[in-house]
Amino acid sequence: MLARIWSASLVGIDAVKVGVEVDVAGGLPGIVVVGLPDTAVQESRERVKAALKHAGYAFPMRKIVINLTPADLRKEGPSFDLPISVGILAASEQVSPQLLEDYLFLGEVSLDGGLRPVAGVVAIAATARQIGIKGLVVPIDNAQEAAIVGGLTVYGFQHLSEVADFLNHADRYQAVKVNGAEELARSRFQGLDLRDVKGQAQARRALEIAAAGGHNLIFVGPPGSGKTMLARRLPGVLPPLTFEEALEVTQIHSVAGLLKEKGSLVSDRPFRSPHHSASGPSLVGGGSFPRPGEISLAHRGILFLDELTEFKRDVLEFLRQPLEDGQVTISRTRQSVSFPAKFTLVASTNPCPCGYFGDTIQPCTCTPRHREQYWAKLSGPLMDRIDLQVAVNRLKPEEITQQSLGEESGAVRQRVQIARARARDRFQQEALHCNTEMQGRHLRQWCQLESTTRLLLERAINKLGLSARATDRILKVARTIADLEASDHLQTPHVAEAIQYRTIDRMQ
Repeated sequence: MLARIWSASLVGIDAVKVGVEVDVAGGLPGIVVVGLPDTAVQESRERVKAALKHAGYAFPMRKIVINLTPADLRKEGPSFDLPISVGILAASEQVSPQLLEDYLFLGEVSLDGGLRPVAGVVAIAATARQIGIKGLVVPIDNAQEAAIVGGLTVYGFQHLSEVADFLNHADRYQAVKVNGAEELARSRFQGLDLRDVKGQAQARRALEIAAAGGHNLIFVGPPGSGKTMLARRLPGVLPPLTFEEALEVTQIHSVAGLLKEKGSLVSDRPFRSPHHSASGPSLVGGGSFPRPGEISLAHRGILFLDELTEFKRDVLEFLRQPLEDGQVTISRTRQSVSFPAKFTLVASTNPCPCGYFGDTIQPCTCTPRHREQYWAKLSGPLMDRIDLQVAVNRLKPEEITQQSLGEESGAVRQRVQIARARARDRFQQEALHCNTEMQGRHLRQWCQLESTTRLLLERAINKLGLSARATDRILKVARTIADLEASDHLQTPHVAEAIQYRTIDRMQ
């Protein structure tokens, strides 16, 4: 007898519907899996055989052919264990095939018949909803994340025997229901607070501007000046994720297999901090079956690169295209996959190899040549894409010993949200989220300059040797500063403040 069950395979952060056809016919006993299965799918033959026996079902001692369609799509991972098991049960007439057309089955099966969670369920659930699948049958540990998508009937089970009983007696079971919007509303940010930062008024101001406009930021200063401390407090002043943004982020983390530690929905903006020894593929993603890297895991959040100049130059060059386009494309022989990568880059570095160039207390021991080589690790095109470049100085003794706390993150976040609301009103007819995403035509429309302001900008371009890209970044930052001050038009003070954040552009 022939049975067909629906499952899915991941392609990037999207999913493709896969048909699992099982034919139980006469011939020598054995199982053959065709349709470009990888090693994990091939090994499912032994897992499924043992699981069916331990679950109390008869394993057909006949020839079993399992075909995974479409045949030209590579299938990977253990998520096909459950649909193969159900297919064999249906083809051998041990369960009713009535519900097989309406539901999509996913899950790894252990030898005793237990169901284990798999990665990418959120992405698969989103695809299932789009193509009209009624619901999903998944391991109980995946049920919450599948239900978070909405618009689907989701059932979660702990054991293969429960799935078989559900197919025969569906009315005995209740679907899993999750209200994603309510879950997101209940979440509370538990990160670090900006009030713990002493002094550093300019750096705090730069954090506020970066949060309001989504601008990239780099802190340059001697060791112990608080660069990392400042960067790690940026998530606390960013606006909360909307439900649509949270679903995007959750989908990426689900594909990467990181969702278990975050619950069914990622409610906080991501903060990723890879070590400086990270490779290019670990940043942008890759592998024979491409998976998202650090920059995609930071989507809608922050990618923090501490000690930026310690990263290999060729690794940093991988960031240029994602910073400009908001996505990263990975090409392989058989497929090309795109991952979203709209993140805010925050970096920190010392001003020279010894770390004390320009310090008022510790003398610098580096020669001009050493400093030049040090900054040569950062290419001009990469620095052009960093909007805010801030010098962080050592704290004064009276600042270190002061007992009063600084302004808390909540107050800064309120101003950021108001500024972003102004930007959203301006972008109603555009597919933009924040000022940093503006293109040339948007700058011409919303960043018009008066003659005196234009003259100031031209002088800055000549003096600092700014490129056209860096100049556009200045205008974007100025637009954000104007939004923070509730101004509809760019004024000279807005552009002047934006220019000062480019003064270390060619630091040597």
